[in-house]
Amino acid sequence: MKTVLRVLVALPAILFVVMGVRWAVDPAGAAASLQMTLMEGAGLSSQIGDVGSFFLALGIMMLLGLVTARGSWFQAAALLLALAAVFRVLAWLVHGAAFTPDKIIVEVVLTAVLLLASARLAEGR
Repeated sequence: MKTVLRVLVALPAILFVVMGVRWAVDPAGAAASLQMTLMEGAGLSSQIGDVGSFFLALGIMMLLGLVTARGSWFQAAALLLALAAVFRVLAWLVHGAAFTPDKIIVEVVLTAVLLLASARLAEGR
């Protein structure tokens, strides 16, 4: 069970790190992969900085949780993903954004996996 859980954390962690790095080296491709339009000027700076750091930090936190066996790293990553899902729903309900259940489901499921990892993979468990 622990091995499966480690894999369920490691694979998306690696994908998040790759996506974060991609925002630094190929922002147009990174934006397209998320169905986003690449902004210009100060918006571009914010888009690359905010979205790139989100993905990179998320992946690093997940990997740190695996390496250190500290549940707080998994919890921090879970918080980021849960809030992303909440803000997607908020964007749809309040601001007229497209409803994206596929992305919300992935974020909610991965949040649950990370909370389970926090409980099962943390040192002393």
